[in-house]
Amino acid sequence: MSKETIEKVNSFLSFNLGEEEFAAHVSKVINILEMTKITEVPKSPEYMKGVINLRGTVLPVVDTRIKFGMAPTEYTTNTCIIVMEVNIEGDEVQVGALVDSVQAVLEIADNQIQPPPGIGSKYKSDFIYGMAKIDEKFIMLLDMDKVFSVDEVVIVKEKTQEGEKKIENKE
Repeated sequence: MSKETIEKVNSFLSFNLGEEEFAAHVSKVINILEMTKITEVPKSPEYMKGVINLRGTVLPVVDTRIKFGMAPTEYTTNTCIIVMEVNIEGDEVQVGALVDSVQAVLEIADNQIQPPPGIGSKYKSDFIYGMAKIDEKFIMLLDMDKVFSVDEVVIVKEKTQEGEKKIENKE
């Protein structure tokens, strides 16, 4: 493969939320975890399910379905947490995204990516990087850095610190 070809192919991790399929660039994905017990943090935003202990670090877990205006996640054997690193104003923040199921790693060339839909989309198109048509279905490609606003990250950080204290008190 020529260098030109390599630069034009992107890898995305696809996952389901309800009937919809989304994908995030693999550079944002750190890990995929099986469902585990989530410690709730009082007075958190509805989309923040709580925190988990990830190898000694406290990781905030967000219900991606609620974040996108869908019904809350119903836990099944396929439900998992995708650990992602998002960049908010130059600060790298790790967040666990609760998803219904992980599908596959997809190689998507730049020429397969179409611009996000304009008006009429039920999802905020400001965090949809583009749409890819794979096997007769559309997959929404997410810009994970834009999924969370700065205000939301501040709230999640504060609630994560509260969760750290809650976890420390349990041990």
